[in-house]
Amino acid sequence: MTSFETILVERPDPAITRVVMNRPEARNAQNLQMTYDLNAAFDAAVQDDAVKVIILAGSGPHFSSGHDLRPGGKNAAGVDFPPIGNWGGFAEPNAHGRFAREQEIYLQITRRWRNLAKPTIAEVHGKCIAGGLMLAWACDLIVASDDAQFCDPVVTMGVCGVEWFVHPWELGPRKAKEFLFTADSWSAQEAQQLGMVNQVVPRAELSSRVLALAQRIATKPSFALKLTKEAVNRSVDVMGQPAAIDQAFALHQLCHAHNLQEFGMIVDPSGLHPSVRKPPAAE
Repeated sequence: MTSFETILVERPDPAITRVVMNRPEARNAQNLQMTYDLNAAFDAAVQDDAVKVIILAGSGPHFSSGHDLRPGGKNAAGVDFPPIGNWGGFAEPNAHGRFAREQEIYLQITRRWRNLAKPTIAEVHGKCIAGGLMLAWACDLIVASDDAQFCDPVVTMGVCGVEWFVHPWELGPRKAKEFLFTADSWSAQEAQQLGMVNQVVPRAELSSRVLALAQRIATKPSFALKLTKEAVNRSVDVMGQPAAIDQAFALHQLCHAHNLQEFGMIVDPSGLHPSVRKPPAAE
């Protein structure tokens, strides 16, 4: 089995692959290495005909603290890793290069994961913040521990929510606005009431309950599972979700452009954690 820098790949059952984000010291913040490690692991699971269900989990105290905004050794999209999208232009200056980068690593790759042919289950515990929501929302089912908390604080950073903008679909329009406007953390129980989370289980039982659910799903015929997922996803697509996500992504880029003019960086620094905050560029 292939080894990865930022994730662990387990086989708790012959029909189930469990992909575990393994950056506990960073609270499983998603850097570029993790993005492409996840993509490779998902691809391998899809191509393995014995695998029927894929679980996505996180090691340490939290599922994911979101996108890792700190500079890293491998941080050049389209250069440090072969691109999976069809946009290009990563080396272009200004908005062109930024749009290309975020198309690749946030929008297109999340859409790709959402459309994986096999059923996927997010096993969420602790914090699930911003980009962590994108990871969970790309999965077909979400099972959360009773201590899980969900939050998208990106409006605080002067941007209209995370790039995979499915908030109205996951929460309904009014609760989506409340979730974004307040940047409050919502409990697993509230998320379940809104239909975003399928099940809430005790923290100590989370992994075993998710595995049991995956095993129940894996008893069904592979082709029927694939086509059932395709039927539901296509129904949501016909309702307009892809176009809605694309227009929100364009507004997201407008927010970046505004912040760059206003603050010298693509987000409002007052909304950043001190560990990633930096002074505005010199005039």
